[in-house]
Amino acid sequence: MAAPVKLAEYLFTRLRQLGVESVHGVPGDFNLTMLDYVEPAGLNWVGNANELNAAYAADGYSRIKGLGAIVTTFGVGELSAINAIAGAYAEFAPVVHIVGIPARQLQEARTLIHHTLNDGEYRRFSRMHAQVTIAQTLLWDPLTCAQQVDDTLAQCLLHCRPVYIELPVDMVDAFVSGDRLRTPILVPEPQATANMDEVLAKIVSKLEAAKQPIIYVDGETRPLRMVDHVQQFVSATKWPTLTSPFGKGLMDETEPNFVGVYQGQWGARAVFDFVKESDLALCFGPHYSGTNTYMWNSIPQSKETIEFTTSGVKIGSELYRDVSAKLVLSNLLGKLDSAKFKTYTPLPDLPKYELLAPSSAPANDIIKQDKIWKILGNLIQPGDIVMGETGTPGFGVREMPMQKYCRVFSHVTWLSIGYMLPAAQGAALAQKELIAASKWHDIKKAKTILFIGDGSFQMTAQEISTMIKHELDVIIVLINNDGYSIERFIHGRKQGYNDVARWRYLEAPSFFGAPKVTYTASAKTWDELNTILGNEQVNNTKGLSMIEVIMEREDAPPGQLQKVLEMQIEKEPKN
Repeated sequence: MAAPVKLAEYLFTRLRQLGVESVHGVPGDFNLTMLDYVEPAGLNWVGNANELNAAYAADGYSRIKGLGAIVTTFGVGELSAINAIAGAYAEFAPVVHIVGIPARQLQEARTLIHHTLNDGEYRRFSRMHAQVTIAQTLLWDPLTCAQQVDDTLAQCLLHCRPVYIELPVDMVDAFVSGDRLRTPILVPEPQATANMDEVLAKIVSKLEAAKQPIIYVDGETRPLRMVDHVQQFVSATKWPTLTSPFGKGLMDETEPNFVGVYQGQWGARAVFDFVKESDLALCFGPHYSGTNTYMWNSIPQSKETIEFTTSGVKIGSELYRDVSAKLVLSNLLGKLDSAKFKTYTPLPDLPKYELLAPSSAPANDIIKQDKIWKILGNLIQPGDIVMGETGTPGFGVREMPMQKYCRVFSHVTWLSIGYMLPAAQGAALAQKELIAASKWHDIKKAKTILFIGDGSFQMTAQEISTMIKHELDVIIVLINNDGYSIERFIHGRKQGYNDVARWRYLEAPSFFGAPKVTYTASAKTWDELNTILGNEQVNNTKGLSMIEVIMEREDAPPGQLQKVLEMQIEKEPKN
């Protein structure tokens, strides 16, 4: 029999066993004694500027490490974080939200205390979180707490969505059995269903009949835990492969059959026509939100479709529910040698995203959206994490060709502006931990690059201080186009509500405690930007660097945003 352990110790030990090395959050009077157990469990306490930022950061951390954790206090703290938790739910980020709550006797007596609505009702906040988490548990009875923790964490891992754990102050030191710590928490492996062979046979038949198939990779491939399997399929078949914005960065973009992010009618006409004429589309992990599909315009409209989803496998209009997409694909990979699949050698002549040399633009011209992203892409090196905040950066990073082992985050469905800066802190911290453990694709040095607009930056700028505190290797590229430009494109082109205060952005690192040697620079012209991109400190980033790129407020990237702006201008009264 293992010796009993205290409940907080048990909880944090479980997180450490699951690969979490850092816990985000903010101290508060109902979680202070709980926090005493973080570092003894082998975890690093991050300490964020506020709870919203902490939850954003835990989200970014989880997408790299596979699990993230945040600790907040009851009421005021957890409600500050709930927006980010909802975003993690929408976009499949496995975050464990641990809330320190008042002692059981205070709750049972309906005591009127702070951080409540002063009415003795203590369950409102948990009911709110039940709407945005996949599982919730209240650790009330020492006899069942250990199992509750394990079951809740297993749900987080299985569904790749946030969970909610409440720990009363008087339960922090409660003893629970330590025996369960000897048994690892495992995600159940998918099991074959009775119709598995039927589904597999139908898929093989359609693949063998296809003359012009395509592969479409979307972001739910990650929670399906089949990224590696899909990559094997892409490499083996050599079929033209496109992704959604959510799927970008999951596949190896250096493969010759990788085309790029599919934009439907908003993208290259040749790609749109090719996809439309394809006779089969294999869609892995579809996430068909409007903003992830260019307002439903880039959902493949092939003659035949096979979708590998979180609910099962869909062939045409027929969904085979509970048939494991991962297991089907695994079996399909085993049949590649014997199946008569058509392969493309060489790939059809389709336009792809390409870099531009920093010196390719006229030196003294002002920087414009039509070229900036293809030039800024030269910052990216193998293993880097690339993040594009909601706005023009989110669209821009989609057109950047990625080096091997890069990961990409752009706005997908939740679109909460300000998310990317704290998420970059979390992602960079996870990246740093994996590099230290020699688990970052054997790459010894990599960085996180954040592309963010001035309006979004003002939402969560405080988290620069956390990046500096933890000595994270991050380049912040701030697009200064004088306000909420993407909102201007949609509506209110000349309205004051789309303006923001004009900050001296490059003074932010100094204010937040960066060393004096921290690299900062600003560019208005291509020549100035060329000088920055050639700087040794930028190309060998250590710690924080910050680059400001100044652009015109109504300069929209070509494609969807440019068209939306033109439509607004057409509707305006003519003088």
